[in-house]
Amino acid sequence: MTLWLSMLAAGALTFAIRLSFIGAAGRFVIPGWFERMLRFVPVAALSALIWPDLMIVGSTIDIAQARMPAGMLAAVIAWRTRNIGFTIGGGMLALWLFQWLAA
Repeated sequence: MTLWLSMLAAGALTFAIRLSFIGAAGRFVIPGWFERMLRFVPVAALSALIWPDLMIVGSTIDIAQARMPAGMLAAVIAWRTRNIGFTIGGGMLALWLFQWLAA
């Protein structure tokens, strides 16, 4: 029972936090410097999710594996094309190619 209550409480808290930003929209002015900083939040969050997976194998850091150059190539593709399909496709093709070359 406590597991369900914990899950409901966590869901309600998450909903309340997100609703507070929607409800507060237009009621106060966000400073320009803060708004400029908010543009970097998605990039920082995505980087925090992706970089460890590119560098860590098991419990050791290994940048000489196929994932690191494939990820770097995917980052270049994303920067140049700004197309998610090309980024995913190019990154996967690069990963397969680097894994095939390493085998």
